[in-house]
Amino acid sequence: MTGGEVLDLAREGVWTMILVAGPVMVVGLVVGVVIALFQALTQIQEMTLVFVPKILAIFATLLLTLPYMGQMLAAFMNRIGELILATPS
Repeated sequence: MTGGEVLDLAREGVWTMILVAGPVMVVGLVVGVVIALFQALTQIQEMTLVFVPKILAIFATLLLTLPYMGQMLAAFMNRIGELILATPS
């Protein structure tokens, strides 16, 4: 493999990581902002109030996006496997 191919593979790996982790991170961010806004509006300053809704939302998102995540990771692993098999010894 040349240096350019390695960089392309690394770029593809980072992009796959962003696509796999993106939905969960966005849901965590949105739920955190909504809870923070709720706390600011009601003046409830409970530190643990954020955790339960955020954990439940992230868990639901993981359940919904797990097939998509598995498909993306399997496609990336197949690409790496093809590159390993195509590399001359």
